[in-house]
Amino acid sequence: MAQVDSSGLEQGTGPTARRMILGTQLRRLREAANITRAAAAWEIRASESKISRMELGRVGCKERDVVDLLTMYGVHDQSERDWAVEMVKQANQPGWWHRFNDTLPNWFDNYIGLEEAATRIRTYELMFVPGLMQTESYARAVVGRGNLDSDDPAVESRVAIRMRRQKLLNGPKPPRLWAVLDEAVLHRPVGSAAVLKEQLEHLLELIKLPNISLQIVPFDMSGYAAESAFSLLQFAEPELPNIAYIERLDGALYLEKSDELELYGRTFDRLTVDAETPDRSRQMLIKRIAEI
Repeated sequence: MAQVDSSGLEQGTGPTARRMILGTQLRRLREAANITRAAAAWEIRASESKISRMELGRVGCKERDVVDLLTMYGVHDQSERDWAVEMVKQANQPGWWHRFNDTLPNWFDNYIGLEEAATRIRTYELMFVPGLMQTESYARAVVGRGNLDSDDPAVESRVAIRMRRQKLLNGPKPPRLWAVLDEAVLHRPVGSAAVLKEQLEHLLELIKLPNISLQIVPFDMSGYAAESAFSLLQFAEPELPNIAYIERLDGALYLEKSDELELYGRTFDRLTVDAETPDRSRQMLIKRIAEI
């Protein structure tokens, strides 16, 4: 068993990442034992789709199920079994965002956990400033569909989540954030002109941080490399696959296949070539602020 020392994981590795690490190990063990998902499912009185979700880290695992699977896979070393049980316990601990579950879409739950564990985040946006870089007023306008005076508790809860997510950018081991924005984002008066100006000024402050880069795709290059927003997440743990994340109105796609990741990786590279340099993008921000 290619064991991972759970005590040696990165400090920011949360329950979602631990579920994925455990799932990856279970899949490797099943394949090494030449056991099908259907057979594994029968062993723990579950469906084949549940085994698939467990191996992808999409759902939590029960300690009894993991122990039974390890026995089926021929893993009898006590230290390896203890590691797996400990990972189950840690993976089932709720993340800070679970207290917002009444307003947080189920499909977004996994993304927050992955974002917390990522060491590198690359994101492309056409409509809005990325959530990790939004001011509170801008976020409220986006979530409230332009209504800054909304007293909807759901709106306030989602804004609170967005503000809490941003703490990772100033943490002890912050991820490397590389954002590419369409120039239209600089001109879309989300909330109001004052809200937009405050937001652009905030971007100027953020890009002073050594772990944050920003590039802007000018109007004359807009839409050529990509037609929709997406994010790419990378992790320090080799057991975690890189992920491409595409959000939709009714959910999100998590892409992990090598050909899919290669496509989105090449697309992001093309966007960085089409975009202005970080320094030139900074000058565009300054100019736009002066115009508002």
